[in-house]
Amino acid sequence: VTVTKHGKNPRGNKGASSTNQPRLSPTAAMSFSVTVFSHQKYDNNFLIPALKLHCGEAKVKTLPIALSTDTVELAGSSDAVCLFVNDIADKDVLTKLNAAGCKLILLRNAGFNNVDLEVAGELGMSVRRVPAYSPYAVAEMAVALLLAVVRKIPKAYNRVREHNFSISGLEGFDIRGKKIGILGTGNIGKIAAGILKGFGPSRLMGHDAYPSDECKAMGLEYVSLEELCQESDIISIHVPLFPSTYHIIGKETLAMMKPNVVIINTSRGGLVDAEALVDALKKNKIGGLAMDVYEHESSFFFHDCSDQVFGDDVLSRLLSFNNVIITAHQAFLTKEALEQISLTTVQNIIDFSENTSSRNEVKPVPKIDAVSPTK
Repeated sequence: VTVTKHGKNPRGNKGASSTNQPRLSPTAAMSFSVTVFSHQKYDNNFLIPALKLHCGEAKVKTLPIALSTDTVELAGSSDAVCLFVNDIADKDVLTKLNAAGCKLILLRNAGFNNVDLEVAGELGMSVRRVPAYSPYAVAEMAVALLLAVVRKIPKAYNRVREHNFSISGLEGFDIRGKKIGILGTGNIGKIAAGILKGFGPSRLMGHDAYPSDECKAMGLEYVSLEELCQESDIISIHVPLFPSTYHIIGKETLAMMKPNVVIINTSRGGLVDAEALVDALKKNKIGGLAMDVYEHESSFFFHDCSDQVFGDDVLSRLLSFNNVIITAHQAFLTKEALEQISLTTVQNIIDFSENTSSRNEVKPVPKIDAVSPTK
C-alpha cells in the first residue's frame, strides 16, 4: 500500500525500495495508538493519512509542540510516539513514557542523537527510524546552498525585486577547478560527491572512518581531516552527530582552512561551533557559509518568530553577515521524501507489532567514531 497525500490512490513510489512499502495486512497495527509530536502542516500530506489508514482515525493524536520533560504527559497512554529532530527523548522522558505504557519510539528522520538509546534498551522500548527517506533531497539542497552563496543569489534576487538591476558586488567564482572536500561519505555525502564531481573540481576529497568503494570509483580521494581542511576551497558536511563529531568544525579546524573557504552544512547543527564561525567570519577567514541547521535551532526552527524579540545573539550575528545563508532545516522537505517517511514509519509499526526484525531498529552499540579526526 502506498499512501498519497489524500490517503488513497495507490501508486508506485519513485526511488523507494519495495521492501520499505507497508504490506497489505496491517491488522496488528490497527490496535496501535500513536502520538505525533512536533506536528507540522506538511505532515498532513502523507504521514498523518498513512498513520490513520493503518492505525485508525481515533488512534492518531497530533501535537504541534516538541516532546520534552514538560510535554511528555501529553502522550497519555499511547503505544508509540512519533518524533522529529528537535524532540527530546532523554532518560526522564523515556522513563515517563514507559511508565504510561509506551512501547515504541518512531523517529521520522535518520538521526537518533536526541534519543537515549541505552535507557530505551534498559526499559525494553524499541526505537525505529527512517534511515534513508531521500538522500537525494539533502544532497541536492547542499549543492543548491553552495550555488546560492557562491553566486550571491539571495542578494541578487532582493535587488531585482526592488528594481535595482545593478550587478556590482555580485561577483562569484567558478566551482570548476576548485578543491572540494566531503566530510562524511554515507548515503547523502556519496550523492553530494557525485553531483559535485560533475562540476569538474581539480580535486575531490573525502574523509570518513568507513571509506566507500563507490566514492573511490568516482575519483574521490580519502584524506585526513587535517588535509581536507587545509586543502579544500569548498567543504560540505555530511556526518552524523555523535559525541565524537560534536563541533568537528571549530576553532582548531577553522584555523587550518584556507582563506575564503566556503562551508556548507546540511547535516546537524552541533557539528559546527557557531561562535567559532562568527569569529572566523569577523576575521574574513570564511568566504561563504550556508547552513540548513543550527546548533540551538530547537527554539526557533519550524516556528514563525517574526513577531517576537529574537533572543539568540549568535544566530542573529550569523544572519547579519552578507556572505551567510541560513535556511530552517528544510533540506529533507520534498514530496518524495515525505512520502517515503510515511511509508517507512507505518512499516516500522507493522514490523514491531508482528515482532519482525528490521534494519530500521536502532540499538545502543559500543561508541565508535563515525569520523576519525586523525585518519
